[in-house]
Amino acid sequence: MNPEDSALFGQEMKTIQKIIDVVTEFVINYSFQIVGALIILLIGLKLSGWLSRLVLRLCDKRNIDVTLSRFFASSTKILVMMFVIIIAIAKFGISIAPFIAALGAVAFGSSLAIQGPLSNYGSGLTLILTRPFVVGNTITVQDVSGVVEEIRLAATVLTTEDGEELTIPNKLIVGEILRNSFENKIIETSVGISYEDDPEQAIEVLQQVLGQFPEICKDPAPQVGIEAFADSSINIGMRYWVPTKQYFNILYKVNLAIHKALAEADITIPFPQQDIHIKKDAQETAT
Repeated sequence: MNPEDSALFGQEMKTIQKIIDVVTEFVINYSFQIVGALIILLIGLKLSGWLSRLVLRLCDKRNIDVTLSRFFASSTKILVMMFVIIIAIAKFGISIAPFIAALGAVAFGSSLAIQGPLSNYGSGLTLILTRPFVVGNTITVQDVSGVVEEIRLAATVLTTEDGEELTIPNKLIVGEILRNSFENKIIETSVGISYEDDPEQAIEVLQQVLGQFPEICKDPAPQVGIEAFADSSINIGMRYWVPTKQYFNILYKVNLAIHKALAEADITIPFPQQDIHIKKDAQETAT
């Protein structure tokens, strides 16, 4: 090893030794404080979880909405943990006054957060307090639809019939056109029948088919009637409400049942067709 490498190696060893000395001195001087802080954190973690569950039980007894219940429970847990962390820091002799002032500033800033990264939290608080929808409702916003599973401060979580989980930032919900169909979703469809068939008979057949499915809501009742007079058929429109997570499953079953029922009633579903009339000129006729 040349002299330069030896000198460099010696400096690195001195640096490592200094770090070890500093860590050792810190552990010796603050060992009791570290142990005390860890104990406080563990107790605070247990206490915050217990208080959070207690708040949930109290809200449940008073029949408070599940969205507000979760918000109160999570807020309780966060507040308790914040104070526990401040107390743990104080064990090292660090003044907690600046932290309290910082918490006040954060709380004040959060209340005014309408733009930037904190806007999601401001919007989430608005959703929780105003409750335009609750857990279990079916909402459509920003061309996205699903059942509300959870309303967080930062985002709202939806699930679809396929089991997909959609997370929408709350700032994209507040101020937008929101469609809430509660626990159900509407199916709007139609079927064409021949002009030679009786539309009243077809409407009665379709109503009977819809009445065979217990999943279809009775309140509001299904709506069946003539939707349009098309070129090749009389279109019978149907509107009925089904549980959101069974939307496509019920739609496909109903369509198959409709096809069978119309065939059994000798009601024709016509093919698209167009009549073409050819006129001959007078000269061609004379020839």
